[in-house]
Amino acid sequence: MIDLQRRFAAILALALGVSLQAPGPATGAQGPQLFATSDLCMACHNGLTAPSGADVSIGSDWRASMMANAARDPYWQAAVRRETLGHPASGADIENECSICHMPLARYEAGAAGGRFGIFASLETAAAAAVDGVSCTACHQIENRNLGDRASFTGRFVVAPAAAAGRKAYGPYEVDAGRRRVMQSASGFVPEQSAHIAESELCATCHTLYTHTRNARGEVIGELPEQVPYLEWKHSDYYGKQGCPSCHLPAVEGEMAIASVLGQPRQRLARHVFRGGNFFIPRVLNRYRDQTGAAALPKELDAVSRLTVERLETDAARIAIRDVRISRGILQATVTVDNLAGHKLPTAYPSRRAWIRFAVSDAHGKTVFESGALSPDGSVRGNDNDLDPARYEPHYEEIGEAGEVQIYEAILEDGEGNVTTGLLAGLRYAKDNRLLPRGFDKAGADRDIAVRGKAEGDADFAAPGDRFRYRVDLGGAEGPYVVRAELWYQPIGYRWAQNLAQAGAVETGTFTAFYDSMAGSSAVVLARGLADAP
Repeated sequence: MIDLQRRFAAILALALGVSLQAPGPATGAQGPQLFATSDLCMACHNGLTAPSGADVSIGSDWRASMMANAARDPYWQAAVRRETLGHPASGADIENECSICHMPLARYEAGAAGGRFGIFASLETAAAAAVDGVSCTACHQIENRNLGDRASFTGRFVVAPAAAAGRKAYGPYEVDAGRRRVMQSASGFVPEQSAHIAESELCATCHTLYTHTRNARGEVIGELPEQVPYLEWKHSDYYGKQGCPSCHLPAVEGEMAIASVLGQPRQRLARHVFRGGNFFIPRVLNRYRDQTGAAALPKELDAVSRLTVERLETDAARIAIRDVRISRGILQATVTVDNLAGHKLPTAYPSRRAWIRFAVSDAHGKTVFESGALSPDGSVRGNDNDLDPARYEPHYEEIGEAGEVQIYEAILEDGEGNVTTGLLAGLRYAKDNRLLPRGFDKAGADRDIAVRGKAEGDADFAAPGDRFRYRVDLGGAEGPYVVRAELWYQPIGYRWAQNLAQAGAVETGTFTAFYDSMAGSSAVVLARGLADAP
């Protein structure tokens, strides 16, 4: 068997043009390199077919994901540019910090060499390690050190030093000696089995982010829990039962090879689709692929957007209309909405929002009341924040006017108490009524994941959702009536996109133009409810 493995290794090495002797770390201008780009891994981890017949290639699945496109994301580029213009004295520090999780290969190597990293200079040169995003050898080299601790958050993961020969690539499976040698010969990386690669704590290194709040002079005045889905999950019933990979890297049922060259049959291959909540940016990348430099094929980006929407529509939330009654021309109804996710809904980056569209139509199908309709420009009708950047919609226990909208969102305010969408200006959350996951104890929540604003005192806003009332004046319309309630979701809210235009930079103007051209497809319906009234 060993001789056969060596023969295969020799054939593979010859085909790939490498020596059968294990290569040392690659070297560059700054010395030994820690990482390799994804094309090296795709050579063997594409062309994979599940027992069902579906193409589950690791490389092509990943290539269309937001992980792969973390550096190409035009919204992220615009947001960073806005922050550097808003805090010019801290621009270099901001670029260095914001590249940790979006350009980890190039950024980590620069840091290991004692330097700082420039996002926009790297984008101008299209440096391969920079634009490769959150690539294979970033995640699969993270050491099992301090994972889950505060010290590992905000991209403070640990990778072995550059001098280490035969760099380890951690995976969930045991690999025999022959195949280990093949992979080392072909790539310079040695596969190593370790359970930590499939644990939520590894994801938490970049998905638990704290940003430094700065004043107008660029001075740090505080810290903001910018996104903390891992901490939300830890405070829910899902903790210890169902982790991040189970939803975001769904397993293939049955046994299959995980490599197209000498692949061993494995159970429950984790699909590298990184299914999350952002269906919009893949659509933008696809439509404007020349401008964004998208590497994924059009069909791949279309597929990841479609699969994301399908997941959101089926597994994110439930909504119901209850206790509908009419008295003296006033219709009253209770709406309940439940969060089915293992963290807040929506979670992560605070540009995300969900809201209720509630409508009543009469016997002739005419709408006699509507709250929360989506406008063609991506704004929500009646939403104070979309109308005026200095205001925001409060949390409601009862709605009686069309201009009142129940919006589940995180609203930032700066040190002066002004509403802002500037991350580095944000000091605290004036409002956070995002729907809580099952088991989330509102009263016992740590300050970094706490409910903020009027929802804090609303007894009907509690895990796993919310319950509130509508009181609608029917204005003499003729029944019977049809009552509809929909939970809508938008990864990038209107105000978060439009405020970028104020910066006046190429990146901010480019993204705002992208957004405006596609605003009609910037939101989807997560759940629907229907009821009749006499």
